[in-house]
Amino acid sequence: MPFRGEPIILTPEEQQELQQVCLSRSLPAGDVFRARLILMLAAGRSYAEIRDQLDTTAPTISLWKERFLAHRVAGLMEERHPGQKPTVITPELQAKILEATRRKPKDGSTQWSCRKLARHLGVSKDTVHRVWKIAGLRPHRLERYMASDDPDFESKAAAIIGLYLNPPQHAAVFCVDEKSAIQVLDRLDPVLPMSPGRAERHGFEYYRHGTLSLYAALDVKSGKVHGKTAARHTSEEFVDFLEQVVAQCPAGQEIHIILDNLSAHKTKQVRTFLEEHGNVRLHFTPTYSSWLNQVEIWFARIEREVIARGVFTSVKDLARKLMRYIRAYSRVAKPFRWKYRDVRHRIHAKELSATSH
Repeated sequence: MPFRGEPIILTPEEQQELQQVCLSRSLPAGDVFRARLILMLAAGRSYAEIRDQLDTTAPTISLWKERFLAHRVAGLMEERHPGQKPTVITPELQAKILEATRRKPKDGSTQWSCRKLARHLGVSKDTVHRVWKIAGLRPHRLERYMASDDPDFESKAAAIIGLYLNPPQHAAVFCVDEKSAIQVLDRLDPVLPMSPGRAERHGFEYYRHGTLSLYAALDVKSGKVHGKTAARHTSEEFVDFLEQVVAQCPAGQEIHIILDNLSAHKTKQVRTFLEEHGNVRLHFTPTYSSWLNQVEIWFARIEREVIARGVFTSVKDLARKLMRYIRAYSRVAKPFRWKYRDVRHRIHAKELSATSH
């Protein structure tokens, strides 16, 4: 067994071969590291010098010194660690992992992670990950759904989809809704603009100037939006907005308005408005079915492009920026390409065609 203090003496051939390894740009970094270490030992450098220069440890230096003294240059280049044999995922192992994934962890957490399940089953995390990938499982993901409990879901949905796909001739169809209580947030710290390799940054603290409600009516045929801002979200404001929408249309034109079941949409004032405007008909979406109202798609867009990252110094500033966006949007607006892929699914085709005449 060679000792730590035993000197390393290189032959000219070994010296030349190790120097060539050090200059190589194609050999593995580990081979280059070991060649440099042995050359430094042969040059009489101390362990402390080698440790600092190569960013290594004394036990590592001793290990490769002993390996070199025992096997010379060949001992530095051999692969001493054969690695772990790959795990074979048998049907039994796959079934075991999938069954365990469907059960809740006993530590009180709600779902498994790769590492937690691997420790529980005594397998590697990569094995768990491979089985999950094959089975299409993502325990960390969660999707929510809302099922309509409206007994008249089919007839209401068919009426609305019929207005999208085959509206009555010469009639106007509007999707109406309100985005209430939009917060007027002003950042206390300056916004740092994005730069190469760095996203735009907002300070954590903000000042809240109040709230504002936005009413919007999407013209299904053209895609244009008519908007109105209001300090309060009331039935009076809603009726006033309906008056504005109707005023845009030719006198006597048949008007269909799609909206949700908010209580402000069913008040005495709304009924009075309908009595005064016999050409206007309201179509209420089924309960928990806001996805049927196209204006919700547009609200998601204005939230993403104006509100979410906006900085507003006052309620008037927010109102001005919202209306500016609506005007710019309407200048280049296009109708949404509404599709319902299978009208046989919960909505009968005969109902869909009957409501569009």
